[in-house]
Amino acid sequence: MNSVKVSPKYQIVIPKEIRESMNIHPGEAMQIFEVDGRIEVIPVRPIQSLRGRFLGIDTFVERDEDRV
Repeated sequence: MNSVKVSPKYQIVIPKEIRESMNIHPGEAMQIFEVDGRIEVIPVRPIQSLRGRFLGIDTFVERDEDRV
């Protein structure tokens, strides 16, 4: 487990291993949340990055006859 220190300006550094595995780059936007007493930092990704993620998923929905 990686640990970080908070600077006098309340900044932290994301460890290199995590930056590389999450493909995080300088200047990238992040969202930060407090959840159940812990801090979660989530990279903000453009919606286009999800394109093709669900290829092959079955999108058929069985409908009632009056809704066809």
